[in-house]
Amino acid sequence: MNSAHYQIFHDTHYKYDTPVSLAQQLAHLWPRHSPWQRCLEQELVISPTPTTRRDELDVFGNPLTRLAFERPHDELQVNARLLIEVLERPTLDFQQSAPWDLARSTLTYSASRMSPDLLEACRYRFESPYVHLKQSFIEFSVSCFPAGRPLLLCAQALMEKIFDEFIFDGEATQVATPLVEVLEARRGVCQDFAHLMLACLRSRGLAARYVSGYLLTQPPPGQPRLIGADASHAWVSVFCPVLGWVDFDPTNNIQPSLEHISLAWGRDFSDVSPLRGVILGGGHHDPEVRVTVMPIAG
Repeated sequence: MNSAHYQIFHDTHYKYDTPVSLAQQLAHLWPRHSPWQRCLEQELVISPTPTTRRDELDVFGNPLTRLAFERPHDELQVNARLLIEVLERPTLDFQQSAPWDLARSTLTYSASRMSPDLLEACRYRFESPYVHLKQSFIEFSVSCFPAGRPLLLCAQALMEKIFDEFIFDGEATQVATPLVEVLEARRGVCQDFAHLMLACLRSRGLAARYVSGYLLTQPPPGQPRLIGADASHAWVSVFCPVLGWVDFDPTNNIQPSLEHISLAWGRDFSDVSPLRGVILGGGHHDPEVRVTVMPIAG
């Protein structure tokens, strides 16, 4: 089985205008274990040293680190160091997936008992803070979902449609930009495209989750790989009865494989933000985030 190894550095630096007296932070910086991914080494370096730290799993099964700072500080640095092995995923025949309308019926509540995998999938069918269910998303994706078409072929067509009709523009949106504005402007970033694909799928009663992680990027020909020049990435995983969860990357119009490193998944970005929290004090502050994804020999 083919595999790839990566050294990943994810550095976050806050410098506050005024001291922070108290802070609580949640960090999603440990990668999930899965059949296609193994974390071989991991280290989290935090300055200042937190008063308390607790490592646990969140409600979606993602590794989560809770940090509390009870002493004044004017800077915060959280540096993750990871060594990841990514394994090749099995090739699927999308023609063999269930018709999308049958998959929707399978996920619809009825009096009969649901299997654990169906119950787990159902939590990803509904609205979430950044993904609302609207008729406009059904209308946008109508050409991708003819009656009886295999679900994974529909998801592939939707991924291609978003890739073809939207422009990647890092200045066009912010974290909280409503999806209806993204749909109108036809511009955004990977987070927006993932949220849009989720909205189109969930508006039809299908189950899909938001996946955060990293993507190996290639420097321009003849140029060295720059430290800190990469970024977090986001894509979508669609639940298909029998076949399970299948990933799609609408930003790049590809199925994630050896160059995608999964970190966490949830309903949308709000569930898996790399670092978020509440602070007392601090004044104005913007984080400086540097990410490096470095391929290494296995």
